Order: sequence, then structure tokens, then C-alpha cells
Amino acid sequence: MPENDLDLLIDAARQAGEIALHHKAKGLNVEHKPDDAGPVTQADYAVDNALRDMLTTARPDFGWLSEETQDTPERLEKDRLFIVDPIDGTRSFIAGETTWAHSLSIAENGVITQGVVYLPEMDLLYSSSITHGAHCNGEQLSVSEILEIDDARVLATKPNMDPIHWRDTVPGFARSHRPSLAYRLCLVAQGRYDAMLTFRPSWEWDIAAGTLILSEAGATVTDRHGAALRFNNRVPQTAGVLGASRELHTKIARQLVYT
Repeated sequence: MPENDLDLLIDAARQAGEIALHHKAKGLNVEHKPDDAGPVTQADYAVDNALRDMLTTARPDFGWLSEETQDTPERLEKDRLFIVDPIDGTRSFIAGETTWAHSLSIAENGVITQGVVYLPEMDLLYSSSITHGAHCNGEQLSVSEILEIDDARVLATKPNMDPIHWRDTVPGFARSHRPSLAYRLCLVAQGRYDAMLTFRPSWEWDIAAGTLILSEAGATVTDRHGAALRFNNRVPQTAGVLGASRELHTKIARQLVYT
């Protein structure tokens, strides 16, 4: 088992990919979570179980937070914990698309220190260790240099363009979308898009790894109010996410209505 925390996450993410693809090849049993919380498959649970076994065996003193594991207050007493989304983008996974991901991270005293986002079907592995930059398949990542909002390519869902969120007029940037929040963050880190935003409360497991990767690629990443993101909250959510290069982030933030 790797001694290095980032190598541990990378190895675990690749094993998770093998498990997910194995289950997908067999055919998926799709269930629906209570309270219209979305679909889940036996692959989600199998990946979650395998990751929990691998990671907590390697680091038994770490806490655990995952979308598919019943949350317990014990994690709040831990200085360090794993924050994991076994399959981010389950709807895409079920639909046979390629843009689903495994998102694995480590938080220490509320700050993400290691993050990995792996897309098995495209063999894209994004990784970052705090203060050591961000990479995809070994290539260093850097955010784009687009400075003007109307020139920007932004990953966001359509409801985020409602005028209630914006001062004066809705920005004229080019909007696109990817189902996986983790992948959206990584695409901006890669410079393929210039910013990403979501105004809805965001589950920590969806964004923890990706926010580190994006910030280490040179972006400013905050919640929708411009506040720094903190993790291992009692309710494991943040007030949305806004990520872009420093200047573009400032310009977008100035146009937001803070409700």
C-alpha cells in the first residue's frame, strides 16, 4: 500500500474504475434514492465499499465521508478524513455516457490537501497535492487567460442563468454543461473552459477533489458568496461554487446578486 497519500488515492481510483466498468458490463440494477435524491446502482455501492475498505485500511485514523455511506458524527472529531464520491455523474453512467468520474480527496482541518478525479472510460486522471500544482495524466494544468466575461466559456446549468442571480443583465458568456461537478472543475483547471459556477448547495463529495485541482491550476475557487470553501462541515455542503482565474472570478462575482 503506498505511503504517499496522493499515490494511495490514485491507486484506489484506478481500482474503482475497474470495479465500475465490470459492473457496467454485466448490466446495471438501477434504484432510486428516497426523497427524489437521484438514481443509484449496485456499482455505486460496490465502488463505495471497495474504496472504504482500501482507504480506511491504509489510514485507519482518518474519518470517512461518502455519498453512498450513511453519515455519522464521528467524522467531525477527525482532523483528517477521506471525502469520496464513488461515482459522480451516476445518470451519465447509467445512460452509457463517458463523463462520469470517481472523486477522491483528503481533507485536513477543513482544507483539501490531496485530490484525484478519474474518468475510467476516457482514462483521464486528474490529480493534485496542495502547493504542488495540478496534473492530468502527468501533464501540468493551468487555467485559461480569458479575462472578459462575455468572451468566457462557462460550465453551468441553465437555472444559473436566471436573471434573479445577476445584477442588471445576465452575462453574455457561452454556457455549456457536464453532468459531473468534479469533471466540470477539472475542465476549467485544464483550460478547456474558463469558469464554472453552481449556485445550489453543493455536496462536499461532489466538489472536494475538483476544487483543489482547480485552485492548484491557478484559479480562485470560492462559494457563491466569495467565501473560502471549508470541508468536513456538520452538514456536508457548501453554498455553491465559483471557480475561474483570479481576474475573471472577480468580474463574475461582482455581477452576482447575493441572496
